[in-house]
Amino acid sequence: EVWMVTGDNSVAAAAVATALHIHHVQAEVLPADKVERVKTLQARGHVVAMVGDGINDSPALAQADVGIAIGTGTDIAIEAAGVVLMQPDLTGLLAALDLSRVTYRRIILN
Repeated sequence: EVWMVTGDNSVAAAAVATALHIHHVQAEVLPADKVERVKTLQARGHVVAMVGDGINDSPALAQADVGIAIGTGTDIAIEAAGVVLMQPDLTGLLAALDLSRVTYRRIILN
């Protein structure tokens, strides 16, 4: 399940969500509300990965099971995250997911 929880305005969020086929969208969300959304999903039994790049994302990055910062983001977001994508786009996220799956399989084999 993919959620977009953003502080951006609802028009911009809706345009991005439509382009990416994201069905769960919350716009104009304050930083504390991002943390609450992460906690709510975790309470429902979801494992939550959060991607962010700004100081407003840092609390949710820290709360998430996996916090993923964009490397060109703020230092505090990078510090709060467990994974840092070095390029300013999300294609590195796919590589990180593949690497984690391969690593997990290798651990299981050993």
